[in-house]
Amino acid sequence: MNPYTLPDHELERLLGEDVPAGDATTFALDIGQRPGRIVFRARHTMTVCGSEEALRLGELRGLSRIGELTASGTALQPGETILSLAGEAAALHAVWKTAQTLMEYLSGIASATADIVAAARSGHSDCAVVCTRKNFPGTKAATVKAVLAGGASPHRLSLSETLLVFAEHRAFLDESPATTLARLRRRWPERSIVVEVADENEALAWAGADILQLEKWPVDAVADLHARLPETRLAAAGGVNAGNAAAYARAGAAILVTSAPYFAGPRDVAVSISAD
Repeated sequence: MNPYTLPDHELERLLGEDVPAGDATTFALDIGQRPGRIVFRARHTMTVCGSEEALRLGELRGLSRIGELTASGTALQPGETILSLAGEAAALHAVWKTAQTLMEYLSGIASATADIVAAARSGHSDCAVVCTRKNFPGTKAATVKAVLAGGASPHRLSLSETLLVFAEHRAFLDESPATTLARLRRRWPERSIVVEVADENEALAWAGADILQLEKWPVDAVADLHARLPETRLAAAGGVNAGNAAAYARAGAAILVTSAPYFAGPRDVAVSISAD
């Protein structure tokens, strides 16, 4: 599964960060025009992401693909090949570290996402996992691709696309929950209304929302609310990870909201470079 590929201007920016004025070592050794190849392999079990970008980084520097490309979203075992490229040594060295590191970080996010998705579905087959916009600023397009490759969806791509009412919004309101919900539906009739609630009293007051987001609620509290509001979609948020996802899903949370994948460690990609 390849949701999309980052645009060339972004990939050129990444290459420019690592090689702003040429590769001094390759130039000094006078090996830049020697032909060779580079092979990227999974060092450990992973859900790979960023392989399409790695290929395009190579193409932008004149490298050619050898064999098949392993698509983002593919589960790999240690030693399996992700991508092989051939071309001049100067291009191989210019692309090497940027391509490797990008795949390592994105595969870390994708793999962590896949683990949470698998855990959630073991608790309930219809439970959805969505990832917040708490990615490092400037990395949204890349990290959202990793989330999609891992089998989850974005929680909010931006403030412009969703109606999510926090207590911080309600601090400025002086009206009943029913009035607020009716006003939102008039102004944004095609949007679902999500309201984050801190406890059961707030949840019951805002039960007319399309989705109630339960921030840092214990699993048993989620189960109790699901029993009281069986027709309302509940989203468990705050502290959701692979260790508790199944429990939240069994408790009745239809959606699990998590930032955990963004803080996952990278998945190592082994690289070998050889002369032809």
